[in-house]
Amino acid sequence: MDEKSLVTLEYPKVLERLAAFADFSASAALARRMRPTADLTEALERQAITSEAARLLSVKSEAGIGGALDVRALIERAKRSAVLTPSELLEVKTTLISARELSRTFEHKQAEYPHLAVIAEKLPPPPGLIETISRTISDRAEILDSASPKLAAIRAEIRIAHERLMSKLTHLINDPKNQPHLQEAIITQRNGRYVVPLRAESRGRIRSIVHDQSSSGATLFVEPLVAVELNNQWHEAQLAERDEERRILTDLTDQVGAFAEVIVQLVEALAQMDLAFMCAKYAEELHAVEPMLTAFRKVGREKHPGSVILLYHARHPLLDPASVVPIDVNLDEQTYSLVITGPNTGGKTVSLKTVGLLVLMAQSGLHIPAQSGSTLSIFQNVYADIGDEQSIEQSLSTFSGHITNMVRILNRADAHSLVLFDELGAGTDPQEGSALARALLAHLVEKRITNLVATHYPELKAFAHATPGVVNASMEFDLKTLRPTYNLIIGLPGRSNALAIAERLGLSKDIIQSARGLLDPTNLQADDLLDEINQQRTIARKARGAADRARFEADQIRKDLALRLEKIEDERQAVLEKARAQQEKEVEALTTEVESLRKALARAHQPLEALKVVQERVEELRANVEQPVIRRVVQSAPPRALKLGDKVRLITLNMDGVVSALGEEDIEVLLGNLKVRARISDVVRAGQPETTLQTVQAAGQPRSAAPDRNPAPAPFTPSPGVELDLRGQRAEDALEALERYLESAYLSGMPYVRVIHGKGTGRLRQVMREALAQSEFVTSWESGGETEGGDGVTVARIAKE
Repeated sequence: MDEKSLVTLEYPKVLERLAAFADFSASAALARRMRPTADLTEALERQAITSEAARLLSVKSEAGIGGALDVRALIERAKRSAVLTPSELLEVKTTLISARELSRTFEHKQAEYPHLAVIAEKLPPPPGLIETISRTISDRAEILDSASPKLAAIRAEIRIAHERLMSKLTHLINDPKNQPHLQEAIITQRNGRYVVPLRAESRGRIRSIVHDQSSSGATLFVEPLVAVELNNQWHEAQLAERDEERRILTDLTDQVGAFAEVIVQLVEALAQMDLAFMCAKYAEELHAVEPMLTAFRKVGREKHPGSVILLYHARHPLLDPASVVPIDVNLDEQTYSLVITGPNTGGKTVSLKTVGLLVLMAQSGLHIPAQSGSTLSIFQNVYADIGDEQSIEQSLSTFSGHITNMVRILNRADAHSLVLFDELGAGTDPQEGSALARALLAHLVEKRITNLVATHYPELKAFAHATPGVVNASMEFDLKTLRPTYNLIIGLPGRSNALAIAERLGLSKDIIQSARGLLDPTNLQADDLLDEINQQRTIARKARGAADRARFEADQIRKDLALRLEKIEDERQAVLEKARAQQEKEVEALTTEVESLRKALARAHQPLEALKVVQERVEELRANVEQPVIRRVVQSAPPRALKLGDKVRLITLNMDGVVSALGEEDIEVLLGNLKVRARISDVVRAGQPETTLQTVQAAGQPRSAAPDRNPAPAPFTPSPGVELDLRGQRAEDALEALERYLESAYLSGMPYVRVIHGKGTGRLRQVMREALAQSEFVTSWESGGETEGGDGVTVARIAKE
């Protein structure tokens, strides 16, 4: 890419803002060296990396490189056998740990983040190196005793020698004979040896070696002769410790140096990974989106280069998002040249820079501050002549500076380039400048070079109107406030507002009228027509804005109402669930009371027929109480995740039930009193067709996922339901119903069924279980659990075909 144009379009400033998100110096340097690519495949890969990083941060905000450091200089020193210090080795360890942790993030996620996973392949650290450094260096950058057995032994000797030395000196200073001669009863150090403070006038009273004296000369710091040998032993042990530590550090540095190439690649991979996170964070700050990138289409003899620039609500990334006015730019299959006219400070230059900068960002892998659907071609180069090109050193005027730069651009640009010219032909005689501007624009059009041009010359408006592939655009101006609105209007040329502005500023009406008389009537008619068109566009834009606001407010009211209804439904369900729990307790108490009464009648040899009606009524009450509280669907509510109490249909059993528990990948559904675990994909909301969930799943698949061309065949026999209630039936009728039910369950492929026969006298239960044991459709049976009805229910396992 043309470096001069990159600076002109302020691309380095974008890179500086990007570098501010770096977690360490290597990625910051990588960001500052970033340049746009002219290769479509590489640009798409860069965009994919940024998108994957943004997706990862959205679900795992703490993802990053941790405390990694750029240790490449240290590794290079280790490679040359220079000994690293403990703190430097700790930096290497911290970096290796950060790489290991980040590498684990992408384990088993290659399909979800394929591009980041490729970078992560270089992150695993050399095996055993982290553990080796951890055994040697502490978190406070100190060499541990565990670094070597010899070091541990030496340090043990140091401790023993130190204790002996301190014991000897302590005994000496506490000796009553010596105390009168000591300045203080303390032990201190001078020149690395332990000494005691002796009064100057007591010199010779204690046999010793003088190492120092106080500034006043009143105190001598002496080493008693009785402690010299102990001091020597302690000092020799320290020297041995120093040598062993030096050997350990040399050893450890050699091990690091042996993996120099791997560690350097690891740091570079960390920098690339951090750069991806930086791009994602910058995109989030800009509210940017991934652009659609495309190659130049083949045009043959068509008068068009094949480029596309479609930007919706594009914003300059360096301007305040709260105040910048977004623009729409549309250079489609019919247009490849845009002539922008409008007042000074109206936003023409910003519009040119916005387009150029967004093209550079897109080809660098950065998301662009625009709406989704924005599409850009991959340009081989971007050239810009914007701003004052005056050069005092080269004795160039503004006009000469512009022409020099344009000559350079025209000599290099081709049909796969993007050219941006600001104030084309300005800085010289208006008539000659206008002619030169038309000639330059005609040259760009003839060479089929995609271009955007800003100008004040009205002749270029007529040229754009009459030339295929060229379209007019203008920057809107509010005559009431005498301020530009910065809105870019494509399809309409800008009009001169000089007379209108002069009139509003108080210039005499006679002068204004005289000036109008000097103008070409055709120009006046064109200005009036443009004024009328702009007014109609303003009215339409305001009406559309009012409609958008009304629709937004209606949507907000609908959402608020839906949330309120959901809250009410939550409260209703809680109240009903509480009441149902209370009823369960009452039914249990009633059951206990009836059972006690039955036992009492049995002991008294009284008939039990009178209790039969009561027991049946209690069973009916139990069945009613055990029915779950079904959540009512709020029709106005937007789609939401399943909640406890939602009514759903289990596709595999073709039965409706109620959600009783939720997991990450599975769900528990209450079918009557039977709880069934199933995959979430096997469940749809009650009342919805089974294809609804399949449609939702397909919508959530990646774009590259292909549809299943061999779906499993649907079962041809409908499910009879997971429950068969035989309570109250005679044994003969119940046996016939059970046989039909088991056959249907077998043919429909059900795994198990639930037969409700009640407790009662136990006669019906005995007959049903005997039939189940002899049935060819049943492999085994068992009593229901405590929550399923106990002995009043039998659960049978159905044989497989």
